[in-house]
Amino acid sequence: MAIKKKRYALVIDSRKCINCKACVVACKAENRVPIGNFRNRINEERKGEYPKLSINFEPEQCHHCAEPSCVRVCPTGASWQRKDGIVLVNYDECIGCRYCMVACPYDARYFNEEEGVVDKCTLCSHRVDKGDIPACVETCPSKVRVFGDLEDPASRIHDLLATRRYRVKEPQTGNGPQLYYLL
Repeated sequence: MAIKKKRYALVIDSRKCINCKACVVACKAENRVPIGNFRNRINEERKGEYPKLSINFEPEQCHHCAEPSCVRVCPTGASWQRKDGIVLVNYDECIGCRYCMVACPYDARYFNEEEGVVDKCTLCSHRVDKGDIPACVETCPSKVRVFGDLEDPASRIHDLLATRRYRVKEPQTGNGPQLYYLL
């Protein structure tokens, strides 16, 4: 029997985001992210002028690209990609050169001063490997984030991308981001 291929991704419905930052707090707690650093964040975009002023909130993090530039530039192979698409850092091999930080078009990595290594979102791979969803997805009260396997036609993420319009933030690096924003 052939092993079923998986390709994990996130769909973000920014219109639902209320900027509560529960995703940020859950990530920091789940992954012991040092104070002052973040694996995910909420970008704010203000439009208009008073009294016709609006603000949009857009969650941002590692896009776990299909062709990650961070992996391509890593001189030691510390930045790597699993077969299911999750991009990780092997901390034992990371020399802290920060090339991957420069190569990432999403500003999704930070330098962990205490450890002397680069760190980033792992999509909570330790949870995913047990069949759970990432902490940021689980904790979001307004269900902004949908996590799933793009290769599973029965998954909610597959259905959303097949039936709804979306965009990706594709820089000119050809990374093939796997973070989809619903329109």
